[in-house]
Amino acid sequence: MLPEEYKKLVRQIKQGKHLPDAVYLHRSATEALPASLSTFFNTLLTGQNIKQAHWTVVKFFKQDLKLSLLDYPDFFTAPFPVLHTSHALTPTDSACRKTSYTKSKNPPILHRKETLLLPGHPDIPKFSRLTQQAEAAGLFKNTRTIGFKKNWESLLEKKGLHLEGHKLVSTAPKTEPEQTPEQKIARHKTAINRNSLSTPVQSLLRNNYLNGAHTFFDYGCGKGDDINILKEHGVNASGWDPVFFPDVPINRADIVNLGFVLNIIESPEERRETLKKAFALASKLLVASVMLGSESLIRQFKSYGDGIITSRNTFQKYYTQTEFRKYLETVLNTAPIAAGPGLFYIFKDELVEQQFLVDRQRKRQNWQRLSYTDPPERMKIKQKALYERHRDLLDDFWEQCLYFGRLPLNDEYTKTEELKTVCGSLPKAQTLVTAIHGHGTFKKAEQERRNDLLVHFALSLFRQHNPYKNMPKSLKKDIKHFFGSYTEAVEEARSLLFSVGNTETIKSECSEGYKTLQKGCLDPGHSWTLHMDYFDCLSPVLRIYVGCAAQLYGDLHTVDLFKIHMQSNKVSLMRYDDFSGKPLPLLQERIKINLREQHIDFYTYGDEYPCHPLYLKSRYIGPDFHRHDDQAAFDRKLQQFYWLDLNGFGMPIDQLNEEFACRNITLENFNLICQDRGNSKTYQ
Repeated sequence: MLPEEYKKLVRQIKQGKHLPDAVYLHRSATEALPASLSTFFNTLLTGQNIKQAHWTVVKFFKQDLKLSLLDYPDFFTAPFPVLHTSHALTPTDSACRKTSYTKSKNPPILHRKETLLLPGHPDIPKFSRLTQQAEAAGLFKNTRTIGFKKNWESLLEKKGLHLEGHKLVSTAPKTEPEQTPEQKIARHKTAINRNSLSTPVQSLLRNNYLNGAHTFFDYGCGKGDDINILKEHGVNASGWDPVFFPDVPINRADIVNLGFVLNIIESPEERRETLKKAFALASKLLVASVMLGSESLIRQFKSYGDGIITSRNTFQKYYTQTEFRKYLETVLNTAPIAAGPGLFYIFKDELVEQQFLVDRQRKRQNWQRLSYTDPPERMKIKQKALYERHRDLLDDFWEQCLYFGRLPLNDEYTKTEELKTVCGSLPKAQTLVTAIHGHGTFKKAEQERRNDLLVHFALSLFRQHNPYKNMPKSLKKDIKHFFGSYTEAVEEARSLLFSVGNTETIKSECSEGYKTLQKGCLDPGHSWTLHMDYFDCLSPVLRIYVGCAAQLYGDLHTVDLFKIHMQSNKVSLMRYDDFSGKPLPLLQERIKINLREQHIDFYTYGDEYPCHPLYLKSRYIGPDFHRHDDQAAFDRKLQQFYWLDLNGFGMPIDQLNEEFACRNITLENFNLICQDRGNSKTYQ
């Protein structure tokens, strides 16, 4: 069965528990499956030799051709049964991965059992009453943690509840003391003073949305520092805040920023209404951002509602990247686009959205290095004279031809009329500049632009975005010129996207890429780690592979290194402290993105995990990088130390400092100096 057919059949399932990413059914309810899906399912079970006694619930994924068989032996007898085993099936590669939870101290548990059964089942009334009790008690407010046994039991204890069969019974509840007016949430304390643009506004600046062509409104602007900075640079910007600027008119604008507002609102209903109001104010784009936080961070604070309360009596609701994406999509019924950690763009204008996504995949290329600076001798005298008289205009037009990889449309080039006066028409001008600068250069630009578009369409398929009703005129021209039709473009992109899931293809692409670039760290058959400067040098397949991770994470501009895991469908992103300025930059954050599960894990170094320096940094950077020669010389010195193991990650920074101290070695800038009997010696 093809993935598209499978996903279509899953969408046809009427019964069961429907979540954004999957449908859950009890074994007894599978008789209601669509006929084709039922046949496929039973054939799969027979092929894997999985008997009915080995599973209780089936999970059909909506976005991928895969499913899981979950065994809850006490489904009917336990109010919230515990998961014993799971079989994850991936039909495309006939894989079956079994996971046992029988020895886990905190296994997953199941809620809302009645939703998994067919209507009319005799146990539904009993299960539904329990669900209603749990909802009334507020037990389902924070869905991130209640899916595990220990967390659930802790919540019941805190609420003063225990279970008697399928009934919740009150014990001695642990109630929070009633708040006095002085103890109410102090939202105004969350506003901070800024001397630079906030993260979401910086994102807009990088994406050229603050060039003066758009109006900007900051809904919940705090003390208004973003507004002041933007106004100083000529942007038509205004903002409103319930505490600091309550009397400023709330205006519609092209772009509306809802920056770190949702996470400080303690009322879930008010939070939803605030998001809806902000979205209604935007005519083209809403930018929404929140604070991200892990369970380990949340546990450090006192819980309050579905978030935490700080020592300053402010409220914070920490999200995960996936959770915030789903929240935005659920409330606004629109697919958000990740622009960074905890930062999403939600477009109101389809044409603006498409242009953003297309431009996002455009490679950065310095075409001047590949072009002539003087007319070649083979040119006709008349052509050469014309070029000499209008060199600036014709060179400018040539750059636009390379930018588009094709002849620009009349309205895509601002100096069209002037050029027509000189050359007669745009095609004649293109013939002239191609003769001057070389047909090979234009062919290269044409191929690069075609690849950019393939990457764009493949990532659109990964996002499973519905086809747009309308397209920008420029994109229509691209499709016709490079592919002939939209159908041809999508089919070719689909083939590329499927190849990303083939581990052998990824291994081959990484191996060939490393041979060509000779940069980064290649662990054959396992991973390839590169600096972000080399992202545009990747093949289309690898750009799609890493691009899928960016679809989940957002803009990769703050990342220093990225690692392509060849076998596990994962991408890791690494951020260091002062990567360009230090010979041994320290790892600050590692983000691991699981493309198969569409899940992101954040690891912060320095507290929970020991700091690790990046050894031999020169293998990741090119000759144009800041202090490349100094770094290369420094790395050669390090390799002379017989006691320094540089395999794998190398020794942690604390251990390295101890070794340096024992040997009287100090690190000064990019130099290693040894204090030997009062004399200083710099290692050569």
